[in-house]
Amino acid sequence: MEAMVAAQPVSHGTVDIGNKGKLNRGGVAWAFFEGGRTPFLILITIYIYMPYVSRTLVGDPVKGQEVISHWQQIIGWVVMATAPFLGASIDRLGARKRLLGIVISLMFGSTAALWWGKPDGSGLSVSTVMLFASLAQVLFNYTEILHNSLLVRAAGLQGAHRASSLALSMGNLFAVLALGFTAWAFALPGTVEWGWVPSVPLFGLDTAMHEHERVVALMSAGLLLCGSIPFFLLAPDAPSTGVRPMQALKEGALELFRMVKTISHFKNAAIFMGARMFFVDGMNGVLIYGGLFAVGVMKWSAMEMLLFGILLSTVAVLGGFVARWMDAAFGPKTSLRISIFVAMLGLGSMIGMRPDRIFFFWSYDPSTHSPLWDVPFFNTWPDLFYLLVNFSNAMFITGQYASSRTLLTRLTPPEQTGTFFGIYALSGVATAWLAPTLVNMGTRISGTQQGGFVMLLLLLAIGFAMLFLVRGGGRAIENA
Repeated sequence: MEAMVAAQPVSHGTVDIGNKGKLNRGGVAWAFFEGGRTPFLILITIYIYMPYVSRTLVGDPVKGQEVISHWQQIIGWVVMATAPFLGASIDRLGARKRLLGIVISLMFGSTAALWWGKPDGSGLSVSTVMLFASLAQVLFNYTEILHNSLLVRAAGLQGAHRASSLALSMGNLFAVLALGFTAWAFALPGTVEWGWVPSVPLFGLDTAMHEHERVVALMSAGLLLCGSIPFFLLAPDAPSTGVRPMQALKEGALELFRMVKTISHFKNAAIFMGARMFFVDGMNGVLIYGGLFAVGVMKWSAMEMLLFGILLSTVAVLGGFVARWMDAAFGPKTSLRISIFVAMLGLGSMIGMRPDRIFFFWSYDPSTHSPLWDVPFFNTWPDLFYLLVNFSNAMFITGQYASSRTLLTRLTPPEQTGTFFGIYALSGVATAWLAPTLVNMGTRISGTQQGGFVMLLLLLAIGFAMLFLVRGGGRAIENA
């Protein structure tokens, strides 16, 4: 999901400008931290651990979606109530590595604890598992704010864009490698007779106890630690300001109020921010609950979910390139509308998919059709079409994040970019509770996972419609 930025712009008075944009070791260490942090989102939240909770610990995919969406509501409320104030206060707090170290330590412990969510009931209860997972996800948001706030200090002004791009690449690379290693070392052994795959899971993991799925908790915690070490050793901290934490938070709250007041003078930017609160929440919901839908409705195995994650993480990289081309060809506003519309089509198609049905109307009987290929993954037409639909979703959901940032720069005065990106970050978390609430409601009322996804479609539709009220954001650069 999209990175949050600190609400208060960093003061560059004592920041190294950098050497002609070359990436120094501090910038590389800063990017490496993102590589260690991202696998939590991919392995735990989206593709492996939460689908395991839904399918195995809860034991009912529909009830599992209800349980997980309920806890996602709580996460959204906590993040909404705290993250904006942390972002707005961060520069007043000054030095922040110590605080980041505390957050990482807590996240490491709560993530590793998920290993003990055992399917036979001898470990943590479902509620305790979700408590630890929710704590880790809230802390994940805090690491994002604290880490982003040190970008310019780590890489220099001219190297910041290189470090930022490298961080995105590192995040995707670490996630794909983690998924690939999990598949090779733990999930594939014993299921295929390929010479390059071990005959049994490494380290004696017991697949009957779902240890090949639970192990991603330990992997995520370990990668977080590995990514943190170079960052703490090589990336510089901000200097101390001497401001007490409570005073910094108070001043940050006043800054938030001033930012929100500022945007009221820029009508088109304000409408865009309002639209974004709906469509970005819907997009995030598709990412978070897509894995639950795949295991609950499509009945995909843990191995298929690993491959699903690898393929989608790879395809998502194309989204940035697609968005850049559309931004240049049509302007960021039209590009954004295209991305949301295609995502709506993809989400609607997902809702109409089942192992025995394709796009609502095409019935499919697996017993009367031969597998598409010998490999025991994605070998039916419904599986293949579901995979292709999610390729499209991955590209265009990623693309909308890029186009949204570009559109904001077209709708706001250049001299106030820092303030407006602070509001942009606030709009990203202000309704973080909305999608989980609606998914929970739709799932509970309909008694189906599809009912929850219809609510996400509603959020995308509202945001899409509101964008038609925004003026500006065409190919020509103009400010509202």
